Amino acid sequence: MLRQRFVLDTSALTDSTTRELEGYDTLCKGINGIMDIVADARLSFELSCYVPYPSVYNELHDFAKNNGCDEKVIAKIDTWLVKKTPDRYEVKIPSKIFYEYVDYMRSRVNKGMSVAEDAIWEAATECLFITSNAKNKKNIEIEIERNVIGSIIGKFRDKYRTALRYGILDSAPDIDVLLLAKELDAAVVASDMGIQRWAQQLGLRFVEAKTFPAIIKEYLHHVK
Repeated sequence: MLRQRFVLDTSALTDSTTRELEGYDTLCKGINGIMDIVADARLSFELSCYVPYPSVYNELHDFAKNNGCDEKVIAKIDTWLVKKTPDRYEVKIPSKIFYEYVDYMRSRVNKGMSVAEDAIWEAATECLFITSNAKNKKNIEIEIERNVIGSIIGKFRDKYRTALRYGILDSAPDIDVLLLAKELDAAVVASDMGIQRWAQQLGLRFVEAKTFPAIIKEYLHHVK
């Protein structure tokens, strides 16, 4: 009998692309539908889906409650997902991975610094131009605030987020997902690029959240 283990990140159940592909129009319907698929798979061929406890488990509960999901949806999370705390003391991570992560983080921080410097130069240049060309000095501050600063801050945030957050692990739940998958020799399910990158570095199987339901359906199709 085919047996599979998966460790789910929060995005495995909350990813918007997954909902669109599966035809669910709300987050609650998406979680409910995926949980039904997981339940069928667990009963049909003993597929096990794990979530790190309490980190990812609490995130899922918060998402469900904050989006108005009813108790049946939350009950399915509790029933069909196996809650387990990763063994943070016994799971071994090669020192090379730690070295590469620090080196990668340094490169991302440097890119973030470059984005910040560009934003500062742009703001200074725009302010100087407005100051030197303004006819009414009283309106300079209003003009700068409305038309310059807001626009530059918006662009800076987008570029900084891309520069600094792409491909990194930026939360404890992200790390818990990888540790638990390593401990269980399980596949990781997520839409997070940081988790994907470092799952590959650790030699873990990775399943994109958007393809996860289709994969389980394919298993079910052949089992039945």
